[in-house]
Amino acid sequence: MVRSGEEPRPAGRATDGTGPASLRELFLQGEPVETGVRTSILDSWQRCRSLGLSPDALDLPYREDFDPGGRIVRAAVPVLDRLQATFAGSQVNISVADANGTVLLRRFGDPSMTRSLPDIQVVPGFVFAEQVAGTNGIGLALAERQLIRVYGAEHFAERAQQNACVALPVRDPLSGRIEGVLCLGYPRGFERPALGVAIRRAAEGIERRLLGQSSARERALLRTYLAAGAGTAGLHRGVALDAVANEFPLRDQAILREKAAELISGAQRGAVEVTLPDGRRVTLVSRPVTSGSGVQGIVIEAVLPGPPAGEPLVIPHQTDDLAALTATAVPLSAARPAITLPSGHLAAPSGPLVTTGGDGAATGPGGTAGPRTSAEPVEPATSVEPATSVEPDSARTPAGPAVADGERTTTQPTTDSDRSISGPAPAGIDRSPSGPAAADRDGRVPAAEHSEAAFPARGLVMLGEPQVGAYALAARRRLELLSEASTRIGTTLDVRRTAEELAETAAPGLADFVTIDLPDAVLRGEESADPIADLRRTVVHGIREGLPFTPPGKRVDFGPTTPQLRCLSSSEAVLEPDLNAAAGWLAQDPEHTERLLAHVHSLIAVPLLARGVVLGVASFYRAGSPFGDDDRSLAQELASRAALSIDNARRYTHERTMVLALQRRLLPHGLPDQDAVEVAHRYLPAESDVGGDWYDVIPLSGARVGLLVGDVVGHGMLSAATMGRLRTAARSFAELDFPPDEVLTHLDNLVGRLDREDPDGKGAGVIGATCLYAVYDPTAQRCLMARAGHPPPAVVRPDGTVTYPDLPAGPPLGLGGLPFDAVEVGLPEGSQLVLYTDGLIEDRNRDVDAVLEQLREALAHPERAPEETCQAVLDTVAPAHPHDDIALLVARVHAMDPGRIANWELSADPARVGEVRASAMRWLSDRGLDETGFAAELILSELITNAIRHGAAPIRVRLLYGRTLICEVSDASNTAPHLRRAASTDEGGRGLFLVAQLSQSWGTRYLPEGKVIWAECDLVAA
Repeated sequence: MVRSGEEPRPAGRATDGTGPASLRELFLQGEPVETGVRTSILDSWQRCRSLGLSPDALDLPYREDFDPGGRIVRAAVPVLDRLQATFAGSQVNISVADANGTVLLRRFGDPSMTRSLPDIQVVPGFVFAEQVAGTNGIGLALAERQLIRVYGAEHFAERAQQNACVALPVRDPLSGRIEGVLCLGYPRGFERPALGVAIRRAAEGIERRLLGQSSARERALLRTYLAAGAGTAGLHRGVALDAVANEFPLRDQAILREKAAELISGAQRGAVEVTLPDGRRVTLVSRPVTSGSGVQGIVIEAVLPGPPAGEPLVIPHQTDDLAALTATAVPLSAARPAITLPSGHLAAPSGPLVTTGGDGAATGPGGTAGPRTSAEPVEPATSVEPATSVEPDSARTPAGPAVADGERTTTQPTTDSDRSISGPAPAGIDRSPSGPAAADRDGRVPAAEHSEAAFPARGLVMLGEPQVGAYALAARRRLELLSEASTRIGTTLDVRRTAEELAETAAPGLADFVTIDLPDAVLRGEESADPIADLRRTVVHGIREGLPFTPPGKRVDFGPTTPQLRCLSSSEAVLEPDLNAAAGWLAQDPEHTERLLAHVHSLIAVPLLARGVVLGVASFYRAGSPFGDDDRSLAQELASRAALSIDNARRYTHERTMVLALQRRLLPHGLPDQDAVEVAHRYLPAESDVGGDWYDVIPLSGARVGLLVGDVVGHGMLSAATMGRLRTAARSFAELDFPPDEVLTHLDNLVGRLDREDPDGKGAGVIGATCLYAVYDPTAQRCLMARAGHPPPAVVRPDGTVTYPDLPAGPPLGLGGLPFDAVEVGLPEGSQLVLYTDGLIEDRNRDVDAVLEQLREALAHPERAPEETCQAVLDTVAPAHPHDDIALLVARVHAMDPGRIANWELSADPARVGEVRASAMRWLSDRGLDETGFAAELILSELITNAIRHGAAPIRVRLLYGRTLICEVSDASNTAPHLRRAASTDEGGRGLFLVAQLSQSWGTRYLPEGKVIWAECDLVAA
């Protein structure tokens, strides 16, 4: 399993960190450990060794000059407080380090941990950079600049062997620069999948607060905003959007921020009422403001609807603002994902909208201050009057806010009422309007005691300079989306999956809903002759389900004026910012479009074109603000990238389909009729590509049968074509009645010749193949087999015993110069012989010995029929996603009834021919084969006479009665007769001609000593 943002780990490796212990020892001893250790860990070990670090003598440096109230600290304090509450009671320790690896903050799930841990794990100020601390989460996250997990023995230091951690860099959302590292440490046994999700969301929360610490110009605007309302009667106290997260879902917050961004860029004073999807209305007020230094900006305030008469407004505390006394515990798992919107320098992606007060500390809307250290001042929240211009000194009122001078802060006196608005009060301070708040056992104030007085319904939403920074954020958003597209689109060579990746990347990053329509021909890997008339809905993806889009799998027909057809005709993206006014789209299907208009309001249709081929059309829909020209350009760029990946997948699908068709065409289409074995077979192509595996069943003389399995190295068309050539050659050699070792020798010579005849001379031919050939004789119940670099067969005895015969492996075909050895094995009736290719047992994530044992267990059921055995093996042994072809052949052997076998042995005396002929006729008559006797009598006469005249003793005669009648005559001579056309004056040479005419086939089979001449008579024909 591979978690998001984490490198793949070798299968079978212990997740508790015990796996690489021996590998680490090998590394420290100077031994090579390239396999079995993750690349990032091995690279870190090598860097540590090059730095001369010692695992048992790593003294971490301590910095007394670290800044306990720096920018990253101010942003991280409330997030760490929430993390601590989430992991309360556990052994998780939470830390934040700066960009140099110096730990600035620490939190513990169980506070008692501080009594048992060493100072380096408790006290801030120690440096964990890789160059001084070795391989660890913080140092490696800084070095790799990504999510990092370090398990137990992967740590370089001896003292960290029992721990594990996950660490993630925290970046400045505007500059992209790494500001620090968030790290979660825990015992090795505490590993949880949720830790990766938790640390990502926590890092996003810190980055959102970093974004709120805005530039000096924005701080000047904010000081003016705060100072203007400091002495105003009827003080407006702001509340951030996340404080009402229970009432405003993420989409509603995004709508309000998008509208606020429009008001800022308009640089005008006014008010607008925003209607949310659920019908609620929020008024956004736009007010210009100018700082004493001349910075002109726009303030956007939200006026929320008040509660019904007689009912208090109950709004939970904003946890960012109440780090010490949280009113409601907000678990980290409830955090919402961030959405970055272009909205000026003070844009907040999602979650709490925070800016910076005069001291540079995070400040919530309306001036509510974020979490502060004990040295930080508290500022009141105020509103600003229209077009107010205030000098910086005018903000320093007796009861005013803290005033920033550069990055240094001067604390001004604050009243108790100010504290009740803007931040946590020290212990003993009464925060409620009517007395001390009643806290529960955890120190949390019950939410029911919050009142309208403590939580106003008006506050700052956004503050910034018109146009300044909006383009930077928008450009960054585009770059991030395109970067994501480059990694997410095209990860597979599957047409449908690539289309899904395009939709998943675009929604919700660009659009709310995406539909993709592809021709049927493209899904099959071909080019569509008429893509407009052949489109089929392939993908429907969006932020929610249940919309009335045409479902996947249905054919779609676009009218001539629809945006989709227009984009296909013009090969350009078509933008419809307002679908209510898109006549062509509305006219296509009025009833259907009317239902869609209740959910979507803007559309971009983009053609999917690659290399001049029309692959389909992608439609991007948005339910909120309309698309613009920049969105159209972005959609076209995404579609262009996806189209290339789809075309690559289409071409691959086309090639794979052709190779698979060739492969299946070259494999046997049916099994020959024979009585020696009951056979079942399977062929399973690899998921990624088709290889060159094959199998064959070959009837041989003497009622024998040959079983053949082979594998050509490589994949693709060349391997499939070579497989066909080798299978044909192997069958031909087998039908010549060569023994298995000789068949492999001939194949070896053939493969070597094919490689030498490679036209380009680059050795791109076969470059090796493996093969296993077995010949089973039902009359003797013996099997002779040999293999050339192929996996050994499995033999299943009638009692269920499964063995792998000790068969010499032999060299792969094509090496040449080395012999092959054949081994004979006895197979009692009912035994099963299982032949397979290496794709069944070899896999990068499995041990071969373990798989062979698994195969043994799957085969240990002799009562199963071969078909059932094949299916059981594929279900239990074959890999779920095979990287190589699998050919499987299961043969249950049968023994020939001794009553159907007749044997005679005679000397080289012509007088004996009549005796044997008469005995054979009686044997045939006893079995009701009188009609066959005439042909058999003539055949035996000719063959026995030839053996006496031209062969050598001993001479043996055998009759085999099965599907056909087989007549065999053997002698000790290696001289074989040849069929020829006798002249009219010749006295001999006509005997074999008669044998060929009376039998359906005949031939010669050589023995270690002598030969066998055989002829096969068709019982029906006879």
